[in-house]
Amino acid sequence: MVACHPREFSRGLTMKLSVLHTSTQRFQLAVTEAGKHRSISKIPTLTEAMHLTLAQLKEAVSATADEITGELTAPISPEIELWGVGVSYLRSRDARKEESGVPDVYQRVYEADRPELFFKSTAVRARGTGAPIGIRYDSAASVPEPEVAIYINKHREIIGYAICNDVTARTIEGENPLYLSQAKIYIGSTALGPDITPAWLAPAADAMAIKAKILRGSAIAWEAETSLGKLNRTLEDLVSYVFRCQDFPHGVILSTGTGIVPPMDVSLAAGDIVEINVAGVGTISNPVEVIPERKLHSWHLECGLNGVTYAFPLESRFYPLQTFHSIPPIYRR
Repeated sequence: MVACHPREFSRGLTMKLSVLHTSTQRFQLAVTEAGKHRSISKIPTLTEAMHLTLAQLKEAVSATADEITGELTAPISPEIELWGVGVSYLRSRDARKEESGVPDVYQRVYEADRPELFFKSTAVRARGTGAPIGIRYDSAASVPEPEVAIYINKHREIIGYAICNDVTARTIEGENPLYLSQAKIYIGSTALGPDITPAWLAPAADAMAIKAKILRGSAIAWEAETSLGKLNRTLEDLVSYVFRCQDFPHGVILSTGTGIVPPMDVSLAAGDIVEINVAGVGTISNPVEVIPERKLHSWHLECGLNGVTYAFPLESRFYPLQTFHSIPPIYRR
């Protein structure tokens, strides 16, 4: 544990909230300024931060503990879900209509009062800046979707902003809108980061220019830009809808949709690097890798009895509880 010695230090516009993998905590929340990380008194993780009101969080980050070191990772914690918004920009509507065999669906949701919302990711699937993002082996075309993610605490207040790359298997979604989950939710389908810009330090939406490019070797394969100000809906409206009939006791991260989508003749390939910059928020950069078909792991339970180890395969059989009666488990793997 890091000893806490509360201290005040100046807050410049470069102050961020970061999530680190440290030697003692996989999801350590830190205040980052001038390249130095400090833990926050009584707020060990992002989960605890999302329990506070915006005013309480702003006060809490002014009291920090000793400097800590660790690996910068995606700013999320295991208890927090990441959701997405679809067809929230004019360009996104046009791209979806071009890709799909049922384009009317996207025109109607773009014009509707109710937005398209979908579950996107968890900490297991999310990648921080520098970590590989994935394209599915069974999708002929995949694209990055550069977006601004908003962090909404359990009190329904926006407490911060980050960059999200909502990587999408374009071929799969284009085949049928009902394949959305398969196109959007898989290992490495989300890049998030590089850290969190607190709401009280973030620029206005119109000033959040979003720029993205795909680097292929020494060449730029594609680049484009837009602004959060071109969003077709208000952030308050999106917050209201995502909380409808939902409980987020640890808050939620909502990626607000993309306003720049590569044309149909552009697709991600293994070895590409995707860079996304949002003015006032930061830059994330991720290499691309292919996610192959996942193999079944040979999981088994090992138990010890009278000095003998017994291995029971678990993948294809159900063993009644009495099979293991009085046999103390050693470990599972």
